[in-house]
Amino acid sequence: MKILDWNRLDAIGRREALSRPAQRGDPALQQAVRAIVERVRGGGWDALVAEAQRLDGAPPRLEPVAPAAAEARRLLEREQVEAIQLAARNIALFHERSRPADIAVETLPGLTVRKVWRAIDRVGLYVPGGKTPLFSSLLMLALPARAAGVGDLVTVTPPRRQGGLDPAVAVAAELCGIETIWTVGGAQAIAALAFGAGAIPAVAKICGPGNAWVAEAKSYIASLPGGPAIDLPAGPSELFVIADRSADPATVAADLLSQAEHDAAAQVLLATDSEEMADEVLAEVRAQAALLPRREAVNGALANARIILTAGIGHAVEIANSYAPEHLSLAVDNADALVARIHNAGAVFAGRSAAETIGDYLAGSSHVLPTDGAARAWSGVSVHTFLRSMTVQTLTAKAADRVAGPAALLARLEGLEAHARAAEARRERTAA
Repeated sequence: MKILDWNRLDAIGRREALSRPAQRGDPALQQAVRAIVERVRGGGWDALVAEAQRLDGAPPRLEPVAPAAAEARRLLEREQVEAIQLAARNIALFHERSRPADIAVETLPGLTVRKVWRAIDRVGLYVPGGKTPLFSSLLMLALPARAAGVGDLVTVTPPRRQGGLDPAVAVAAELCGIETIWTVGGAQAIAALAFGAGAIPAVAKICGPGNAWVAEAKSYIASLPGGPAIDLPAGPSELFVIADRSADPATVAADLLSQAEHDAAAQVLLATDSEEMADEVLAEVRAQAALLPRREAVNGALANARIILTAGIGHAVEIANSYAPEHLSLAVDNADALVARIHNAGAVFAGRSAAETIGDYLAGSSHVLPTDGAARAWSGVSVHTFLRSMTVQTLTAKAADRVAGPAALLARLEGLEAHARAAEARRERTAA
């Protein structure tokens, strides 16, 4: 983890200070992902099985949730199950209350334009697995989708070495009303959701975080003609912390390490106007990292970690907006006032008591957030992710007669005579 003085860096140095790990844009990775996707796209179920055997070590399986959840409730401690239930209640409540209402606006007397919302028919959910199956991601995806009214959720997750479903994933799935889960992961799972493979149906939209392979597969399938939509670019995790001298160095270090342990490609940054804070956080990171079980991932992420010294907290905000982090923690006095100056971030944790970890699990908002600077234009997963809006226009005969002439004039300004005549047909009909 490096300490960099922003004011001593030239333009190139500043770009490098805010650059993401190279793996995320690795051409070799992109080529490999596209090859997997195209094999599954062209070969269907047989190709999916071959890729799953090669990469996952097991063929895709459709696992029923109910028996796995029943067994999980015997294996997990009561407090663990209750914590999952608490998270599910908070997430469901937040997203149910966030559902947008239909609106109607009378733009002219007799001319009404409505916006109405409809749930997407079928959505694919990708739940990260591997060594640490992220049951929390299932809650963060499925519960907003349920609040939106999505009827068909096709859920995939990488297979476990011992087979079946992770107990916490099974309990979370049951709470979300999911009856079955396909155990298949990686780019091959994204391809199956995009184009369909065997009994896995094609979906209209794919949602969920993942590693660089999953993120690249999502971006690629979304770029194809007729390909499904995706929720957002959600790759390896990242956290940007702004801390002033009043922050607790041990807590700041703990927050940074909480993201570093996700993946060696994760990125954590601290911006502070205090040299003492920078030195103390660096010492705490080193001390705490040595005690963590996922040291390989932590050390890999720390190799790309930076502490940036700034001229002031306002300067740190400017840097954070330029970086556009997935997670932004404001470990400062009067954090609420600082929020008004934040423009680019997936989620903001305002004040020293707010913790990214609490947001990750049970605050209520989804932790599936844009990475790699996508927060400049994308929002995190929410109930809106699973909805689409339509406009509905209605006119009285009197209103149609009133606006047909102006509409025809506008059409002719663009050289579209048929458009103009279609508008005038309304006037002729009402005049007759």
